[in-house]
Amino acid sequence: MALMITDECINCDVCEPECPNEAISAGDEIYIIDPKKCTECVGHYDTPQCVEVCPVDCIPMNPDFKETKEELMEKYHKLTGK
Repeated sequence: MALMITDECINCDVCEPECPNEAISAGDEIYIIDPKKCTECVGHYDTPQCVEVCPVDCIPMNPDFKETKEELMEKYHKLTGK
C-alpha cells in the first residue's frame, strides 16, 4: 500500500526531505503523498522513513492503494531505473 498523510499533520516539514522517491509535497493545508511515487521506502529502506520521523503519527497506510511488497518493489524499479 502507499501511505497517506491525515489531517492531524502539523506541517512540521520533517517528512518531505526523508522521502527517497520525492512522493511527499506540500498540499493546500497539509503535506500529501503521491501514491504513484510512494513505495513505503521498499527498495531504499527497511521501514518508511516518513513514518519514522513523524512526530504526530499521522501517516497510515492508504486503503485506496493496496499493493504487495512485490508490487512496491516493481514500482521502485520503475521509479529509479534500477
